[in-house]
Formats: sequence, structure tokens, C-alpha cells
Amino acid sequence: RSAATNTGDWSAATNTGDWSAATNTGNRSAATNTGDWSAATNTGDWSAADVKGKESIAIVTGKESKARGVLGCWLVLTERDKDYNIVSVKAVKVDGIDIKPDTWYMLVDGKVKEVE
Repeated sequence: RSAATNTGDWSAATNTGDWSAATNTGNRSAATNTGDWSAATNTGDWSAADVKGKESIAIVTGKESKARGVLGCWLVLTERDKDYNIVSVKAVKVDGIDIKPDTWYMLVDGKVKEVE
């Protein structure tokens, strides 16, 4: 069990342990976790959260941020308006059908959208 935390812009928080967390609050940053039962959380705008371990969760709360995970993981996506107010939040499971593994997603107009 471990944690990697970062608060700088254009930065990265990476963790490989099970039951662990990678957290980043900087804009244009990345939080990546490869451990099982873990979390990658990013609150910065234009940022990303990525999980590779089983039963893990990727959470993004910043404006125009994206998340991805492997099969069986969960993604929590947040959409904000031009004034940074939260418009909607949606949680989806990477099921391999509607939500593909290792594919970036963001919330646009209240809908989960595949992005680069």
C-alpha cells in the first residue's frame, strides 16, 4: 500500500503497488496507477487519470480531463462549463463493449465520449 501525490502543473504521479493511490492536482498533469484495487485521481484541468490494475478506478474532476482503464475498472468523469462549474458527473465500467479498455474517455454534453 502506497501513495504518490503531486501538486505541480505539467506533472505526473505514478504508483505501481496494490491498494494504492496516485493523485495529482496540477493542470495538464497525469495520475497513473498499475496496482490492483487502486485509484488514479486527477483534479487538474486538461489532465488525465489512467489505471492498469484489476478492480481499480480512474477519477478526473478537472475541466476537459480524461480517463482510461483496463477491462473491469471504473472511470469517473466530470464535465465543467466555461466558468468551471460542474455540469455533470458520470461513472462507467470498462466492460469491453460500450466502454473499451485502454481507450481515453471524457464527458461532453453529459455523454461519455471517446477521445485521443
